[in-house]
Amino acid sequence: MKKQILLICSILSVLIFGLQPEAIAQLQTPAASPAAFVSQNVGFTKISIDYSSPAVKGRKIFGEIEKYGVTWRAGANAQTIIEFSTGVSVGGKNLRPGKYAVFITPQESGDWTIHLNGKGNSVFNYMKDGKIDEEALAKDDVATIKVTPEKLASVQERLTYTISAENNKVAKVSMAFENVKVSFMVDTQVDQKMEGFKAAF
Repeated sequence: MKKQILLICSILSVLIFGLQPEAIAQLQTPAASPAAFVSQNVGFTKISIDYSSPAVKGRKIFGEIEKYGVTWRAGANAQTIIEFSTGVSVGGKNLRPGKYAVFITPQESGDWTIHLNGKGNSVFNYMKDGKIDEEALAKDDVATIKVTPEKLASVQERLTYTISAENNKVAKVSMAFENVKVSFMVDTQVDQKMEGFKAAF
């Protein structure tokens, strides 16, 4: 009996201590700002957003971590990317199908600004002398939308993007984080596309 117990103990020791370094090497700790993805078909268009989702963790985000008047990457880690499968209209501008980086400029009072960057750049590409060169950034904006921030009743712990189909012609894209929600509309130009189809036949 004692031999069996010793044998079991030896096997357990090998499994626990002998394999532990390899197991630790393969184990990855959870990301502080995990990757997230949302997608919605609206009209003839698939709209997708690829982003990282930071948490509030009891901190003051807007006004402290993300300064008012300073353009922010609208997420964490790599740039937040929105993709349209067909041409759309945002902020009165016609955009081609493709990927665009999303930036947000928060303000202490008044409207916030949502930027869609035509080059898909990171906001850090526009750093100059330790600050965002807002003028250079604006040159690469294909759409700039002024939006009124909505105060949330409770804290949104993780940054979250949502896309709603509205009337299945116009999409509402929203970002909620901490105690703020901002949204902008994407016209998927269903009527224009229908007219184009009719003209083709």
